[in-house]
Amino acid sequence: MYLSSFIHREELFHIAQRWFCGRMEPDDALKLTQILICDGFVLGQTLQRVTRTLLGRICADCMHEEPIRIKGQLRDALCRSPRVFTPRTRELCREYRANPEYYYAEVPINGALYTDSNHALWGVYRIKRPRRIAEKANRKIAQWIFERVRHRSQEMALERAHRYDIPLDRLVTPENEMVEEFIQAEKVIARSFSDGTMSLDPSVMTIHDVGGIKVVADREDLDFLEKSLSANSDWKVLDRENFRGDYRAVSLILQVPWEREEVCRQYRETRSWRKYLNRGIGEDELKKGLEPLLENAEAHLNLELILSTFEDLVESELGNSIHEERITAQREARVYKGYIPMNVEFLLGYLFAVGFSPRVRIDSLPVRLWGRYLPDTLLSHFRRLYSLPEYDLLS
Repeated sequence: MYLSSFIHREELFHIAQRWFCGRMEPDDALKLTQILICDGFVLGQTLQRVTRTLLGRICADCMHEEPIRIKGQLRDALCRSPRVFTPRTRELCREYRANPEYYYAEVPINGALYTDSNHALWGVYRIKRPRRIAEKANRKIAQWIFERVRHRSQEMALERAHRYDIPLDRLVTPENEMVEEFIQAEKVIARSFSDGTMSLDPSVMTIHDVGGIKVVADREDLDFLEKSLSANSDWKVLDRENFRGDYRAVSLILQVPWEREEVCRQYRETRSWRKYLNRGIGEDELKKGLEPLLENAEAHLNLELILSTFEDLVESELGNSIHEERITAQREARVYKGYIPMNVEFLLGYLFAVGFSPRVRIDSLPVRLWGRYLPDTLLSHFRRLYSLPEYDLLS
């Protein structure tokens, strides 16, 4: 899990990689808590600064900022926006107002939206939720492991072909034997994690969009905004993807610096340490500011910038390409659904839970990549992090 929106991404990656191999160090829980406090605050402040800068280039009157906690707030703002509605967008908003619960209105989101004095929506930023990060990491490592397992099973088939002294393309393998070879290959991969010989390439686990910004404007303003990025020597466009089809937008990966002195000042002046009093770190330590936590911090972080017209955004929030439906389709379309990638998701979910919990020490890891678990197992360990009782009908 290499989160390029975090300034301690190297340290976080190494903790996750050790956990994948079942190795935990005594201060891991404390380090995770410190990273999530520090990097989360830096990311939030940087998203706010970059969003305001971008919107300021195309709209002098779009700086009304409203925190949002559920997707319904964004979709309400979208339908209130006095933009030029087409018959299609007007109908989609009408259907949404008639039954907002059908449109996943209660899905949590951590971010803010920006409107002008006429309540027109111009932009939104958000920080991806831990579960979505773990789920995305699951998909990435699942594809990587699937390729490794498939390669190993092909090697096993080649070994059999050599034993029978026939070419591989003439080898006929019964389906049950192919399944068994795949299972055996999967066990080899699992064993390489358990004996610590597996080494993950950060590029396999890189996630660029933990921090994301969406700008809503007409095509002319969006083109101007994209061209203006090349004039900013401090910002660098690392990647560009133009989506066409049901989902339409331009996605850019931006590398931006974060302002150390300004972020640390904001932390102190807004007394933001109060938000972290339930995270297992003493009040006196939190009051010292972010400076003690900035050792080995990267000078730049990556953000995803989505450029969308109003019509395309309405379609992606309420129409054929509604975001939650795309997530569901991604879950269903996974090629490899073995126990290892599922354990990756469980383990990363637990990693975030530890960092957000009141515990700064844990005794052991509840998940091993080479084991098999049900979600109930992990839920039980989550409850223990917060000292919550178990609920059993018979006790």
